[in-house]
Amino acid sequence: EVHLVESGGGSVQPGGSLRLSCAASGFIFSTYWMYWVRQAPGKGLEWVSKISNSGGTGYYADSVKGRFTISRDNAKNTVYLQMNSLKPADTAVYYCMRGDYGNWDYDSRGQGTQVTVSS
Repeated sequence: EVHLVESGGGSVQPGGSLRLSCAASGFIFSTYWMYWVRQAPGKGLEWVSKISNSGGTGYYADSVKGRFTISRDNAKNTVYLQMNSLKPADTAVYYCMRGDYGNWDYDSRGQGTQVTVSS
């Protein structure tokens, strides 16, 4: 059974930083691309970042480029999202999902972790 557990969210002031983690189990982690997707209150899902199965290539939405960094540790079956220079617009529930180059598997998501950016 695919199991993803997100953690690391919290409340920070604008300009602050957070590091999200997502621990994976139940599948061969190193064979999947991994995604971070967020959902702000009252809005739909927004893709944030994705990383190749080897960890060599990361991609970012324009809204977070230059501020967020995705990484993974295949030995620990964990994907990370380092978030710097946070803005109120980053407030959302953040989910990790597995997928391939072009698609995420929505049904694989965990419970999510809340990120709130407010002064």
